[in-house]
Amino acid sequence: MGMFLKLYNYFSSDLAIDLGTANTIVYVKGKGVVTREPSMVAVEKHSGKILAVGSEAKVMLGKTPANIVAIRPMKDGVIADFEITEKMLEYFIRKTRTGGHFLKPRIVIGVPSEITQVERRAVKDAALRARASEVFLIEQAMAAAIGADLPITEAGGNMIVDIGGGTTDVAVISLSGIVISRSIRTASNEMDEAIIQYIKKKYNLLIGERTSEQIKIDIGSAYPLDEGMEMEIKGRDLTHGIPKTITVSDTEIREALEGVLHTIVEAVKNTLEKTPPELSADIVDRGVILSGGGSLLKNLDKRLREETGLPVFLADDPLSSVALGAGKILENIDLLKKVGQSY
Repeated sequence: MGMFLKLYNYFSSDLAIDLGTANTIVYVKGKGVVTREPSMVAVEKHSGKILAVGSEAKVMLGKTPANIVAIRPMKDGVIADFEITEKMLEYFIRKTRTGGHFLKPRIVIGVPSEITQVERRAVKDAALRARASEVFLIEQAMAAAIGADLPITEAGGNMIVDIGGGTTDVAVISLSGIVISRSIRTASNEMDEAIIQYIKKKYNLLIGERTSEQIKIDIGSAYPLDEGMEMEIKGRDLTHGIPKTITVSDTEIREALEGVLHTIVEAVKNTLEKTPPELSADIVDRGVILSGGGSLLKNLDKRLREETGLPVFLADDPLSSVALGAGKILENIDLLKKVGQSY
């Protein structure tokens, strides 16, 4: 039996997956994070044939001929296109397989906290059909807290704000459980969309998703910067229909992002208002931890500090927090039993 277990462990590569709206990150047991690629698939319209997945598909975004579409199968943290999600998962699982291919991996997947039973079911089924032997679902806020090294097993309040591509998950965790949580479908993707709309309205210029994301990364901010920034952007002038270049400032982009930021700040305040007083006292001492790609927006920590009066810190590796946490759960079977939901 011992020999069999050794062989099993050698051949089976259990995985933890952060199946995100914007990016999918895969953690392989014993190896750590091995893959981080956009959650995107390029498909040929008529035949339904998959042409590219991940980074290769993202390069095609907004640049495809009529017979090819670049699809994001995840929307707001849940599956919008079941078949494509399954194919995408299959691609990531196959890409990270090591050792034998005859043993199916056990998989831990992070999901937003307020998704329905039906949505959970869809994630689980997609993973099983993509060749998982067993699937454990874990709430993203819990995974992010574990990934950010918060002492979640202790009797003390830990607050995590995980801003992903499609959802922002806010949670207070104590004794390995979520005491209170809030998941809103406003996050990084909405920031990109807000920038597109702002520039369209103010300058009559149409820009694409990739350009908008670049603006957010380069000069986007949640609170005034010490030094102003500017950026040249190219798009299509809607009046004359021809390409045009304009210059925008960080102040304008902050204005564009205001609505989205207000929604995120309100979700944090809302969760704080509902937190039991003993745990609130802990949060005053320990502060709030930010994770997820959206937390990389310049001065977001400052903005939250200003609005809540609490200490706010960024996780060490905000982009990988959920995947790292799900990975730690994979490596620690006792923790998995406590926080994972097996199906």
